[in-house]
Amino acid sequence: MTIEPEDISTAPNSNPPIEPTAPPPSTRQIITAIIRELAETILLAVILVFVLQLGIRNFRVEGHSMDPNLHHGQYLVVDKLSYRLPFSKKPAGRGDVIIFVPPTAPNKDFVKRVIGLPGETVEIRSGEVFINGERLPNTFGARLDDSTMPPLTVPDGAVFVLGDNRANSNDSRNWGMLAQEKIIGRAWISYWPPETWGIITNDHPTAETTLKHWLSKFEP
Repeated sequence: MTIEPEDISTAPNSNPPIEPTAPPPSTRQIITAIIRELAETILLAVILVFVLQLGIRNFRVEGHSMDPNLHHGQYLVVDKLSYRLPFSKKPAGRGDVIIFVPPTAPNKDFVKRVIGLPGETVEIRSGEVFINGERLPNTFGARLDDSTMPPLTVPDGAVFVLGDNRANSNDSRNWGMLAQEKIIGRAWISYWPPETWGIITNDHPTAETTLKHWLSKFEP
């Protein structure tokens, strides 16, 4: 019996050749990569801030015209897009709390509540608001006074606004209708002080929409 010698050229290689490793990056390459990442991060942050500025802003309540729902020194997040985006633009609705530039103080921002809408007739009788002859329920808990105002019709492109603290508010009763183009945005969230954190709705007192209020429902 003859044993043929093994063909070395076709035998499997149990020790494959070692791939050459890439040289470690130089100090210059490391610095260049860090600078590039830093520049990309800064650019992304700038874009994010720009987008946020287009969509939201913060607002500090000054004075007591919106008591008991908003208080002096309270900070709000304002939604600037709801009334402006072409594909989702909507008019200000009744009860919305809005930030706007008043006609009597172009260098200041006011916060009030939308009461009358375009085409509606607004009347105040001993503090009670009537829309087209129908009494408006005070679902948002405004502090009413004994003021009276004859019927006024809201023109197209405008709204009638009132402060929630009716006896201490400079609003449409004083300077007339507010052009909707003067609206900056809708008060959306209260974020400071912490006990006021919550959503600002158009039909409930803010004391009933805070996180503190909802958590209290689960207390024993």
